[in-house]
Amino acid sequence: MHSGRIGSLSTLSRKQPGFPFGSLMPYGLDRQGRPIFLISTMAMHTQNLQADPRASLFVTEPDASGDALGSSRVTLIGSAHRIPEPEVTDARAAYLTGYPDSKYWVDFDDFFFYRLDVLDVYYVGGFGVMGWVTASDYSRAQSDPLAEHKKDIMQHMNADHKDALILLAKRFAGIDAQQAEMTSVDRLGFHLRLETQDGMKGTRIAFLREVNDPSQTREVFVEMVKDARQG
Repeated sequence: MHSGRIGSLSTLSRKQPGFPFGSLMPYGLDRQGRPIFLISTMAMHTQNLQADPRASLFVTEPDASGDALGSSRVTLIGSAHRIPEPEVTDARAAYLTGYPDSKYWVDFDDFFFYRLDVLDVYYVGGFGVMGWVTASDYSRAQSDPLAEHKKDIMQHMNADHKDALILLAKRFAGIDAQQAEMTSVDRLGFHLRLETQDGMKGTRIAFLREVNDPSQTREVFVEMVKDARQG
């Protein structure tokens, strides 16, 4: 949610009762991770929310490696309401941080800030990695410290260290692979997509310890590759 910042908002259609209505939706996040929308009363999704606030927001991992089904995505379910006036200042600041060009229309008379109060969360981390996350766990979570660096880390590992990824898959996941590609990385570990004699497989490998920046990530990778080569 921190790195995405744009998703598909599904509201309940007024014109066709009971049917979902999808809209492309930029969003900001407040301190609890609740999505903030800047929407016009003329928009169909706003009119739908005014009639029934129940909605969901679907967000996919940005800059995924070309494999949509193998990338992460999340659906937030909840109710979207117009933000009360005393809270608009904070909402405005959070939204404009991600979308500074919105300053040109944020004060139009027909635009208002809405917030999705999260009831439940469903997360898919790739092939075979999925499950529900409670709203309370989601609200207490923090964005991953590697979120802004993961793309560079993955590009470097996939371009320059494919042999090392194959070694890591063998040593820490017990999988013999002919090809390996890193598809995600975070402070606790990384995901690999592996080409094996039995077909494509996915696996997650935990780091030896939690990391907080690219430098620490490199150190742990070096240690793990050294261990794999000695093993």
